[in-house]
Formats: sequence, C-alpha cells, structure tokens
Amino acid sequence: MSSGTRSTSAARTATVPKPSAGGTGTASAKRVRTAVYFLHDGKVSAVPRTVTAPATATAALHALLAGPSRFEGHRGRTTAVPSGTELRSVDVQGRLATVDLSERFLDDGGGPSMRARLAQVVFTLTRFPTVRKVAFEIDGKPVRYFGPEGVVLDGPVGRADFEDLSPAVLVESPLIGDAVRTPLRVWGSADTFEAEFRLRLTDVSGHRAADVPVRATSGTGTRGTFDVTFPYRAVRTGPGLLTAYFVSPEDGRPVTVDTVPLAVNR
Repeated sequence: MSSGTRSTSAARTATVPKPSAGGTGTASAKRVRTAVYFLHDGKVSAVPRTVTAPATATAALHALLAGPSRFEGHRGRTTAVPSGTELRSVDVQGRLATVDLSERFLDDGGGPSMRARLAQVVFTLTRFPTVRKVAFEIDGKPVRYFGPEGVVLDGPVGRADFEDLSPAVLVESPLIGDAVRTPLRVWGSADTFEAEFRLRLTDVSGHRAADVPVRATSGTGTRGTFDVTFPYRAVRTGPGLLTAYFVSPEDGRPVTVDTVPLAVNR
C-alpha cells in the first residue's frame, strides 16, 4: 500500500494545525476553534465549536454534553449522551485524559448506545494532539462495565477501539456549516478499499463544482489519513454539500459514506 496522500494534479498536501488540550495554566484566555463529535446515521461526525484556552478539553466536553445545535439537529446530527450528564472533571497527563462524569451518563444505555456515547467523548478529546487515550470515571470512581449490557473497557481507550463507529471516510475539516472558498482543503481519516475514495462538492444550484479522487495513507482494513486541497467552480454562492463516497468494487455504484453541509462561496 502506498503511503502519503494522492489526489488530482491540482491537489496538494498540507500540514494540519490542531489545538492543545491544556486543562490548567496561567496564560491569558484566548478563543480556540476545535470540534466535538455527535452522530450522523449512527457514526461519529465532527461539528465546530469555539472554546476558551487554556481549559480547552474541559470546554470541549461541556460543549459535547450540551448537545447539537438546532442547525446541526436539522441536518441529522444527534447524540447518544443523556441530557443532564454533568462533567465532574477532566485531567490530561502524559497524553491520557481521565474524564469523570456524573452517573446520568450511564442512563438509557443499551450496548450500541453506550458505545456511541463513549466514542463521542473519546473522539472529542483525541481531537487534541496532546490526548491519545481516554480513561473513564463515574462520580470519581473508575468504571470498567458500562450499561446493562456490560460494555467492557479493560483500560484507557482511543479512536481505534471504536472503529465500527467511524464512517469509512471521516471528514474532520471543513466542518458542518463552514463557509468555504476555492481552493478547498479537506482532511480527515479513511478506511476504504485500497485506500481510495472521492470527494464531490455541489453548490446551491446542485451544480457539481468539483469531484476529485483521493488516496489515504492506508486502507482495506487499516484506517489512514488524508489531507488534500483542490480548486472548485461554483455557479452560485449559497448552501452546498461536500460528499465523501467510494465506487463499489462489486457493482461499480457510488456509495456515500459521509456528507458535510457547507456554505459554498463562488
């Protein structure tokens, strides 16, 4: 499998800036853009949030617990985290985040729902490069079994432990509702056949402004990353849609795996 990102001749790779998860400090407060992870068709989906540094991890979790906005909800974003769940604390040490949540987090949770809410917390915290894995506590006590069906966590968990809840292509930027201009940069992770998929951008008129092939750093059972930039030609400015899809190796049909509503500028 080839390593590195390949796309159309117009695409190029770029570095990916990410915020720190710092939980304490004396630096003056500043606004930091990050993302929290809700669900879209049962898979994790990143949505934008702006938090205040240095307590960015704490602020991101508070934003997650608050749930999707009306705009996001109308576009299919949901949450498995029970309303009323409280964040007791979060401590980041040595790339491990220990999260203490109220007992409400355990309510209304069968196996799939419990795994989904755990994944939402894990993806939200590991958005920060200073966090690799997450350990969970409930009301100050470490928890190994979650929910009536006994979801078992043998120790700290990371994104790889919830691969079944990741879409085949997880777009991490741009995020839902973002205003974009040409050239458009898109980055995220993917696990598709031979690491290949496509990105299509349509504008408010339904015009296909761009449709480019992308190759992630790995695929076919191993999640890789991608980071591409490509030009587009929109007919009109207004609401648009970024679609990640792959062509089925079985019947040649396009299979949509993720969609991100955007404000597309001409």
